[in-house]
Amino acid sequence: MIRFILSFFGGIFSMLVTGLIFAMLIIGGVFWAYGRDLPSHEQLAQYAPKTISRIYSGEGQLIDEFAQERRIFVPIEEIPDLVKQAFVSAEDKNFYRHQGFDIGGIGKAAYDALASRGATVRGASTITQQVMKNFLLSSDRSIERKVKELILATRLEQTLNKDQILELYLNEIFLGQNSYGVAAAAQTYFNKTLSQLTPHEAAMLASMPQAPGRYHPVRAREALTGRRNYVLREMWQNGYLDEEVMRAEVALPLRSVQNGDFTAFAERLPPRDYFTDEIRRQLSEEFGEDEFFGGGLTIRATVEPDMQAVAARALQQALEQYDRGRGIWHGVIGQIDAEALSDEAAWRAALWDMREPPRDVPGWMPAVVLAIEDGNARIGIEGIAADPRGHWVPAKDAQWARPRLPDGKLGPRAGNAGDLVQPGDVVMVRAMTDDRDGSFIRWTLRQVPEIQGGFMAMDVNTGRVIAMQGGFSYQSSVFNRATQAMRQPGSSFKPFVYAAALDNGYTPATIVVDEEIAINTPAGLWRPKNASNRTYGPTPLRTGIEQSRNLMTIRIAQDIGMDTVGRYAERFGVYDRMNGFLANSLGAQETTLLRMVAAYSMFANGGERVEPTLVDRVQDRRGRTIYRHDQRDCVGCARNALPAGTSPDIQSNRERVMDAVTAYQLTSMMEGVVKRGSGKGVNLPVPIAGKTGTTNEAKDVWFVGFSSNIAAGCYLGYDQPRPLGQGAFGGTLCVPVFNAFMREAIKEYGGTKFRVPPGGHFVKIDRFSGARLAENASGDNVIAEFFRDGSEWTGIRVIDGGFEPKVMPGVEGIPLTLKELPQTSQGGGGAKAVTTSSGKRKVIPQKADFGTISSGGLY
Repeated sequence: MIRFILSFFGGIFSMLVTGLIFAMLIIGGVFWAYGRDLPSHEQLAQYAPKTISRIYSGEGQLIDEFAQERRIFVPIEEIPDLVKQAFVSAEDKNFYRHQGFDIGGIGKAAYDALASRGATVRGASTITQQVMKNFLLSSDRSIERKVKELILATRLEQTLNKDQILELYLNEIFLGQNSYGVAAAAQTYFNKTLSQLTPHEAAMLASMPQAPGRYHPVRAREALTGRRNYVLREMWQNGYLDEEVMRAEVALPLRSVQNGDFTAFAERLPPRDYFTDEIRRQLSEEFGEDEFFGGGLTIRATVEPDMQAVAARALQQALEQYDRGRGIWHGVIGQIDAEALSDEAAWRAALWDMREPPRDVPGWMPAVVLAIEDGNARIGIEGIAADPRGHWVPAKDAQWARPRLPDGKLGPRAGNAGDLVQPGDVVMVRAMTDDRDGSFIRWTLRQVPEIQGGFMAMDVNTGRVIAMQGGFSYQSSVFNRATQAMRQPGSSFKPFVYAAALDNGYTPATIVVDEEIAINTPAGLWRPKNASNRTYGPTPLRTGIEQSRNLMTIRIAQDIGMDTVGRYAERFGVYDRMNGFLANSLGAQETTLLRMVAAYSMFANGGERVEPTLVDRVQDRRGRTIYRHDQRDCVGCARNALPAGTSPDIQSNRERVMDAVTAYQLTSMMEGVVKRGSGKGVNLPVPIAGKTGTTNEAKDVWFVGFSSNIAAGCYLGYDQPRPLGQGAFGGTLCVPVFNAFMREAIKEYGGTKFRVPPGGHFVKIDRFSGARLAENASGDNVIAEFFRDGSEWTGIRVIDGGFEPKVMPGVEGIPLTLKELPQTSQGGGGAKAVTTSSGKRKVIPQKADFGTISSGGLY
């Protein structure tokens, strides 16, 4: 009997042992099969997650950030114990004891699933397993993935210590709201650093990994609160909190940025603008988008925030002033359904959801027209509390504009607000205030101008761009007209023609014939003209640029050759390749504002190459400098101390693109533009040189100018070029922008007289005739011209550019000597048939324009 019993149990034991051996062999075989082609876990030792790239101003102020995954990497030693304890309690309370997987946790999860007959199925993944899933595996629910996860978790525990594994987890985990890692989540939900978190806030973050999409602090507030309180109790049971603290924290309400309890971190940042977006565009091209958006770059920008605000305001005021001067209403941005207008919550929600209104224009606010009563518009304004008496745009505020009718024609001038807007219309408004005391007067309608433009300013010695505005509003149009818009520079290009001339035997006193020119072209006979429609005979070179004489400029370009002009324009970076058409000497070929301002900077600094930059320095995630703009040598900067009374010697190693004497001669002549010529509207307390530009029919207007240390430029025009109308010139539209900016810039950067270089001397000249005068001569006609040593004034040199001093002979209908050019006939489209010098009949176009040939600049 005993033998039978022992034999029976022995058989059972043998079967169990055999079964166990077979089970172990099967499990081993499964693990071996799945473990052969697993990804290497060793790469996690060189963990480099996608992190936020941040842009700082020169003063260290955070001004923008870019990221595909919003993550702020924090080393484990900088993560507070409270945060570690919360996540360990929520996700893996045996984290510091197991070797990658938790047998007890797996068994409990299996028991719960069996006991509930599958109704309660929960994961038993440890933090180490979650790291493997997040980094190396997919998130699909399968036995295969789970086996691979266990294998990799075991291997990882043998490679990294617990703190390293926890560092990976806490920086990689997705916690909702595009927040990856605990530091970014703390900023997103509480606008706090990790060290500022309280226990209930840390517990809320630790609640998120279970279901970051479901646990929303507003939509799922109760569920998230319950999960948070569970984590707090776990922290107490694990000995991380005492009972009193736990109970106090559980009793607290759930608070978050999303509930309006804290100010959002994004609200501390200035609105994204053209400057930081241009940095994004340039660095994405330089380093690649993946590195820029995920490389955790620290970017030190050249922007001066105060100057950027001044530039934006100056350009916006000029654009709005021109737009309102046209008196045409086009300010309706969108509509809100009439049913929502009677419910304040509804219209506010609809207004907030609209992305079209530009919210980056200081003082402007989106509003919806709620009703029209007695010609006045009752409005609801975003961010402004309702008033029992209502917020109103009075009838008289609309009387400056004419509405555009459905057929595209303009209607009569508005008599009241109802002629411009209707209930449901979304518009922009601004509070009109008293200039004396700032008191509120009324709400006034605003509209984003149809005309656009660009402005930028840079340091002429370093190339640092201190301000850039690429349009009226970044939120209404992200296209950067300072760097991306290709426009005709018009007469603002002429200084490069004069620079080439001065380097090729001309002096400021050289006489150039200012008489009419007729040129055969494939499109007909081209007759360029001066802006005044007059000719002035032999004229000194200085007067030619001061008064922006087109005919003189063409003769100069013809004399020295368009190849020479093109080489100069390309050397200064105005063009990559300039076409050799004479019309291009008047600025007919398109370029960008950035290129023009950078080129003018080389006039200002004495002729040295300077590359414009929006970035001083770029550092990678480890703090290593991977880009630095300033490549000049600093002698003595590496020393710990310098002798008393000495300073570091910064030696320029820049290329010289222009002779220093030529640069000063040209600068002096451009000072004359500002004092006596087309730029005489410039009114500043320091010496300024510059040049206006106005293209055919005033489709683009420019002014580019500089002081001894700052160059700035502006252009205005429609994105689809069309005439700006009568009275639109660079001197009337762009010079005010330049003045407004430079007045503030001079307060910050100062300005001095332009430096006179060695290698030249002054001679007094009659600026009207070019004749040399005695050293003691004085009067309005006297000017001291700077001559290059060795090029003594020996008499008047007359340049006609190879053209006849009068007009090409044999051109029927054009008098041989001409001071007042005949006005072009308006009949027949303004074209006129003539006999050319070759005896053929040709047609003179009314004007050189697109489709014929552009004569570029006029003024």
